[in-house]
Amino acid sequence: MSFDFQTIMVLVVAVMGVIWVIDAVRFAPARNAKIKSAEQKAGTSLSDEEKQIIAKEPILAEYSRALMPIILIVLILRSFIIEPFRIPSGSMMPTLLVGDFILVNKYAYGVRLPVTNTKFLDTGSPARGDVAVFRYPEDPSTDYIKRIVGLPGDHLKYINKTLYINGVEASQEVLGSYQGVGSGVSMSGASERIEDLTGIKHKILVIPNGVSVPGELIVPQGQYFVMGDNRDNSRDSRFWGFLEEKYLKGRAFMIWMNWDSANSGVAWSRIGTKIE
Repeated sequence: MSFDFQTIMVLVVAVMGVIWVIDAVRFAPARNAKIKSAEQKAGTSLSDEEKQIIAKEPILAEYSRALMPIILIVLILRSFIIEPFRIPSGSMMPTLLVGDFILVNKYAYGVRLPVTNTKFLDTGSPARGDVAVFRYPEDPSTDYIKRIVGLPGDHLKYINKTLYINGVEASQEVLGSYQGVGSGVSMSGASERIEDLTGIKHKILVIPNGVSVPGELIVPQGQYFVMGDNRDNSRDSRFWGFLEEKYLKGRAFMIWMNWDSANSGVAWSRIGTKIE
């Protein structure tokens, strides 16, 4: 089990819930009895301030009662609906830039329990061309983001920086020389292209004279083949193998913020951009 933010939230909710229940069962009745006795002696109802003086609620119980519902709602939203992520590297350029803050649809590939990542409701499967967030198979505590190019049963070949899917070439239209900005300026001069994944078009970066990693394979059932859009600067399935379905977290669908200190802070034009 990875001890990440989600795990911490689950533990916090659990601890607050236990405190809340113990107080409600063990201590709250005694406080209420004390207040009732004081009201009977006074012959009138007491104000909230007077009740607090007579039988003050323990601070831990008070905070648990007030904060647990809020934290629980946030946990439900992040676990089952939408979770934010930040792009730390340039492996998905030009689609995603360093400093992009993205939103991920957590129910696109099935609803999973927090922490264990166990699927309990099947709501869909990855499609070719999806930009997916997943737990890195070699270190499940780390999140990765790549594009799904190979589905279960696909026959793939990658030759001379060109992908072939079931014998069909994923054609590339050259747009020109890429001009990087901020933390991605090192990619300036790479060839920017539009790749057609058998009907799904998206941009990629290629270094024509760079080292290529050729290969030919068949994607096993229940697994996927993923690649970064920055083809010559991405550690993906070409290096560590297939992505098992159990590691999937969700589908990235929108950029809600970009902050790159190497590019004068906020890139306003990227806010609200749909991820394709």
